[in-house]
Amino acid sequence: MWQSNPNLAALIGSRICHDLISPIGAICNGIELMSLDGRPVSPELALISESVDNANARIRFLRVAFGMASPDQMMGRPEITGILAAISAGARVQFDWTPACEYPRTRVQEVFLALQCFESAMPQGGTVTVTRTDDDRWEISGPAEAHRPAPQLWQALADPARPAEVKPAHVQFALLPALLTERGRRVAVEVRRSEIVLRF
Repeated sequence: MWQSNPNLAALIGSRICHDLISPIGAICNGIELMSLDGRPVSPELALISESVDNANARIRFLRVAFGMASPDQMMGRPEITGILAAISAGARVQFDWTPACEYPRTRVQEVFLALQCFESAMPQGGTVTVTRTDDDRWEISGPAEAHRPAPQLWQALADPARPAEVKPAHVQFALLPALLTERGRRVAVEVRRSEIVLRF
């Protein structure tokens, strides 16, 4: 029997990340060995090293966002903030993760998908803040623009019964409500004058 669509997507994401992490790790090791000879690092090698670091950080993020996760897998603040710091290094979009507790990886997965939604709607950059509300829900806020990438994508987050057509770059807008619906929850979307707030 086929898995449900969200689980099938997670299995595919896990497989892709698993297959990519080994060669990227090998390149990292090769660059480290090349730097041990004591010679100054050339601009070309520095560029390769920076690119590999970015790729490694992005795969760690995608592994959580799109990979298979189980409720008994926990993630603590140091691991979460380490991943977010790595993908935002030198980028326009920054992340402020305020919760101090550890959380099931399934919950962190939901937030990471929401962060990707914000990334796609912040051409000028800025900071996305993640907090926990008094009623124990996630609240993610940032200076996103509701017309980017398209208004119907934000509307579809709050109303899974009205799915929007998505491009590959915006698959997070389809996967997040699908996962939450499967887990018995919904996204509340609040569009303010200069920011968007998600709660779930």
